[in-house]
Formats: sequence, structure tokens, C-alpha cells
Amino acid sequence: MKTPTPLIRIQNLKKTYFTKSGMVPALQDVTFDVFRGEFITLVGPSGCGKTTLLKIISGLLEKTEGVLNFSIGEGFDPRRDVGMVFQKPVLLKWRSIVDNVLLPVEILKLDRQAYLPKAMALLKLVGLEGFEKSYPHELSGGMQQRASISRALIHDPQLLLMDEPFGALDALTREKMNLEILRIWQETGKTILFVTHGIQEAVFLADRVIVLSARPARMVAAIEVNLPRPRTMEMKAEKEFGRLCLEIYKLLE
Repeated sequence: MKTPTPLIRIQNLKKTYFTKSGMVPALQDVTFDVFRGEFITLVGPSGCGKTTLLKIISGLLEKTEGVLNFSIGEGFDPRRDVGMVFQKPVLLKWRSIVDNVLLPVEILKLDRQAYLPKAMALLKLVGLEGFEKSYPHELSGGMQQRASISRALIHDPQLLLMDEPFGALDALTREKMNLEILRIWQETGKTILFVTHGIQEAVFLADRVIVLSARPARMVAAIEVNLPRPRTMEMKAEKEFGRLCLEIYKLLE
């Protein structure tokens, strides 16, 4: 059987920050592939370099050493081919929700009117139909994060990077958003890299969990999650789910 070509190939990736007090290594020898349509979660201790890794993949930071290749083609443009969802929704408070969603369209100098129907469709997809003309302060934290997901998808990126997007939400809303992002992923077919501190969240969402060490982040393991899809909350009570969580916990310990 022919091995599929990875969408992203990361080999021996290193990142060192050069500061007034000297060199600060953030990433040290990170290696893994990401295949088209996969849902990958990244876990590791606080401050280990997970966000730095996402920034390098998105083109916001330059790597120091190593290989970062995209099979999308030599014309890969992070502005067009990557969507980013941050820890906080970062919506512009003076713009309506639909105008926030359309912001990347304006930045990329695309035709706003042509993308307006897609913005409305995305808001419907994430459960915000009827809130298009609302302003961020009129929405709950979970609703605002749904809007930020729509904004990340508006320009049809190949890759969606999510940096602890549900970390600030209460436990119940976070569980609901986990189910929501899985539904959106299944409906859109996007490739997702998702950073989280939650081991249960990482296992529940992922096809594979990439485990990173304390800073400077090194690749510890890539754990295959062979739980059936679609995922349900009841799965968290199953023996295999608990076994995977314990395995990752011991790797991080």
C-alpha cells in the first residue's frame, strides 16, 4: 500500500531565542508528520514551546534549524493556507460578529460581497445563526470563540491551528465546544493542530496526541488514539480512554 504524503513534515525542528541575557532554547529536536484531514493534539508542560511551534508552522516565527515542509506546494502562503484560533477570541469590539468573521477577507483584499454568503453559512455551522449583527459584548465566551472559529475558516485554509482555544471557558462549556469542534472538523474536512493542557481533552479530540517535554520541547511520543468516531462523552468512562490518558500522564510526569 502506498504511504500517503504528509501535509506537513517536521524534522529536527529547533527554535532558539536570542535575548540580552543570552540564548534561550524553546524547541529542541521536534519531529512528526501531519497528514491531510488529521486531528492532532499537542500536549506538554506549561511554557514548553507548544505555542512557539504553532507560530513557526503559521509563519509568524522563523525556525532556527530543522525542516518544515508543506505538501500544499511551493506556493504555500500562511496568510491564505492557515487559519488560527487563539486562546482568547480577540474579536474587535466595534465590529459586528459577521464583520469580525469577514476581517481576514478584507486583510487579504478579497471580494467582501462574494464572501458574505460564506460568512453567514459558517455562522450557521457553528450555531450562531441570528447573531450575525450582534456585537462581541452581547455574546458569551463560548459564542465568541465560535465566532473566532468562523473567522479562521472564512478564507478556506488548508490547515487550522488552535492554541488552547477553550482554556478560558468553564468546564461544561468546554465539553460542549469539544463536541462542536469535532462536528465542524468532520463537516469541513480540515486538518487541525490543537494545543491543550488537558490530557482528557487531547485524547477525546485526537487521531494522534503529540507529547512534548518541558522546555526546550523535545518530541517524547506520538500516541495513536484508536477510539471510534464520532466521539461521545460516554467514551470517557471506557477502559481504553483511561488507559490512553494514564499513558500520556506518565510520559509528562
